This record gives sequence, structure tokens and C-alpha cells, in this order.
Amino acid sequence: MRSMIIDDEAPNRENLHNLLQRYCPDITVVAHAGSIEEGLRLVQKHRPELLFLDIQLHGRSGFELLKQLEQIHFEIIFVTAYDQYGIQAVKFSALDYLLKPIDVEELQAAVQKARVKLSQRKTNDRLEYLVSYLKSGKETPPVIALPLQDEIRYVPVSDIIRCEASNTYTYFYLQGGEKILVSQTLKEYDGLLHSHGFLRTHQSHLVNPGWVKSWIKEDGGSLLLKDATRIPVSKSQREAVKRGLSGRKI
Repeated sequence: MRSMIIDDEAPNRENLHNLLQRYCPDITVVAHAGSIEEGLRLVQKHRPELLFLDIQLHGRSGFELLKQLEQIHFEIIFVTAYDQYGIQAVKFSALDYLLKPIDVEELQAAVQKARVKLSQRKTNDRLEYLVSYLKSGKETPPVIALPLQDEIRYVPVSDIIRCEASNTYTYFYLQGGEKILVSQTLKEYDGLLHSHGFLRTHQSHLVNPGWVKSWIKEDGGSLLLKDATRIPVSKSQREAVKRGLSGRKI
């Protein structure tokens, strides 16, 4: 699989190249780049199948490179030293990322996922969705990409009624009665949907406050949703949930 590495620090590029040679032998690194301009030129020249892109390049965003491409036929793994920088947008798009220093097992897992995705499609719709969102200039995406077994579902955040943990999986309950299972933890989506006001009522439940009908006081407190579902509120989350609902008439 032809790959490229774009990072503004040469030691980081060499380290990743060495890790790929040692632990991902089917990866052939066809080029390195240290800037957005050089990266854009080399991507167009070499047409890699997989791109490792640092999110921060000389004080600029690696996303700028993506916005200059007309079509995206490669898979991408973002690399960053900062957990918070740009990662929310990447997660909303169901794309992979690695934190520096790079963990070998996480690298191998990300490469394997990229390999599978490349075999399934000619264009990268998840990446094109991310670029579209970035070009819109909005702070947070209004749609979240949910990776299912055979497809990527793009769901408006406002359509999500609640999320429920099931071991290492998460059930999404959507407007209209649909229920879908996603192979990621509730904790992952708690972090993503927090900026949209979602409330973690319990270790197994995450609720869209727009779907809360009333607060039930008996048995320590629970939420009654507009679809008649009753959601428990744990003692440790009670005050946080009340604060989150303080602006609502319940």
C-alpha cells in the first residue's frame, strides 16, 4: 500500500517511517513532506493510497491541505501531539488518528482499518464529509458519522434521542424509532456530544436534553423522555443533570 507522511518535524517523519517498515511491512512510504505546499504537490504527484497527516504544520492546520484537493481517493490517518486539537472534528467524521508518541499496536490497528476501507470503496466519503464541514466554518458538525458493520451512517445530532452502553458497544436511539448499534464505547460519544448539550445521566445512558419531557422525583430521580422512555439518573450525576436542565421547564 503506497503511503505518504506529512509532518513538519523530520525526526517524527523518520520515526513513523521506521515504525511502518518494522511493524507494517506491506506499507511502502513513497514520499515525505514537511509543509502543506510540499505535501499538496507530492500527493498530486504520487497519488498515495494512505496518508499520515500531522494536524499541526508550522502553526497551520493540516486540514488546509485537504481543503485544496478536488477529490480524495486515499485513506487518511491523522497524527497529533495534542489530544484536543482538531480531534473532535476527526471523531465526528469516524476517521482514525494517532497520538504522539505513536503506540505500535494503535498504528497497526489504524493501518489495518485503512486497508479494509480501501478494499471497500473508491472514494473516501468520510474524509470528504470532514472537508465539507471544515469549509463550512462551523464550530461543530451538525451531523455525526456512525461506523456500522457495512456502512457509515450520517445522522443529524438533533435526531439522536439517547445513547445506551452495551459493554464496548453503544446503541443509538433515533427519532422515528430506529435503533442502531455502533462498535465504540459510550464514553467516546459522551466526549463528542457534550458540546451539543447531551447529558450523561448514568454510566450506561447519554440523553439529548431536547427530548426530556419531565424529571421524575421518586426513587432518587429519573428522566421521562418524549418517547415515553424512562432513563435512570445516578446519584453521582444528579446535580450535573439538574444543572444541564436548569434552563428547561420540566
